[in-house]
Amino acid sequence: MRKLAVHLSTYLCRRKLGNVQSRNFSSSTYGKDERSIEEEAERKIGWLLKLIFAGTGTFVAYQFLPYMGDNVMQQSVSLLQVKDPYFKRMGASRLSRFAKDDERRMKIVEMGGAEKLLNMLRDAKDDRTRKEALKALDALSPSDEAVGFLHRAGAISVIRSTPDSSEDAEIEKYKLSLLSRFQDLKCDTAS
Repeated sequence: MRKLAVHLSTYLCRRKLGNVQSRNFSSSTYGKDERSIEEEAERKIGWLLKLIFAGTGTFVAYQFLPYMGDNVMQQSVSLLQVKDPYFKRMGASRLSRFAKDDERRMKIVEMGGAEKLLNMLRDAKDDRTRKEALKALDALSPSDEAVGFLHRAGAISVIRSTPDSSEDAEIEKYKLSLLSRFQDLKCDTAS
């Protein structure tokens, strides 16, 4: 590192040969001068490396931030159409995390996520896939508009026809929560 600093400092400082020859340096003065040049060069190299790191970080953030938000939500909805149950579960899990407020819940419904979750639940062959689909539907259920859309899409019959699991009690919990939410919706519309 010191050799690099010396070469860099020689290049950056470009001392004139005439000035160096005209001065009469003692060995101690020359050593101090050389040390200060090395320290200055090391400091400049440190700043250069910091700038390169910051520039690289900025570039990477600029490239990947557009994939956050709506794009990730759209990709998660697209994962629900894949044949592999693992990817379906991953998409449903991501959607259940995205559904934090009514605006995002409706965005998922508008992208076709609610309908694809119902199809996923209808076609699920294992408990883990059913659980993730029910969990995502339950995450959408606090929104009245989303529940209304699910009701019109026939979610009640799909949820009721979902088999109970002797191994996973959460499936029953999500089913009861969703059916209760649909019952509340019917009571609200009847009043």
